[in-house]
Amino acid sequence: MAGEEANEDYPVEIHESLSALESSLGAVDDMLKTMMSVSRNELLQKLDPLEQAKVDLVSAYTLNSMFWVYLATQGVNPKEHPVKQELERIRVYMNRVKEITDKKKAAKLDRGAASRFVKNALWEPKQKNTPNVANKGKSKH
Repeated sequence: MAGEEANEDYPVEIHESLSALESSLGAVDDMLKTMMSVSRNELLQKLDPLEQAKVDLVSAYTLNSMFWVYLATQGVNPKEHPVKQELERIRVYMNRVKEITDKKKAAKLDRGAASRFVKNALWEPKQKNTPNVANKGKSKH
């Protein structure tokens, strides 16, 4: 489409948009080929469970989003199709994973260090009744 003349089957005004769509679809196709070139088990073995969940969620969300677009191109209203509920369900799980990730990144409290800091920061008056051990052995001459 890029080097061809505008086709008379569609208005000339949308030619640029269709060219951009075609290049975007080519990019999606390249990414899918790359993703499909590695076996899922091989990919997941290298990741921790949280990263595995992220990969699964992104994959599911991408496939459902592509199906949403497919429905729209076929004249079906995707807002009235069960794919909408599926996308919402996946978003809920993505938010859960994000919360877990944020909790992992949050600063952790070292209780021992905090208690030492507070203990040393507080003022404690010296007791007058306590004999000074250093002065016991000295005479008062």
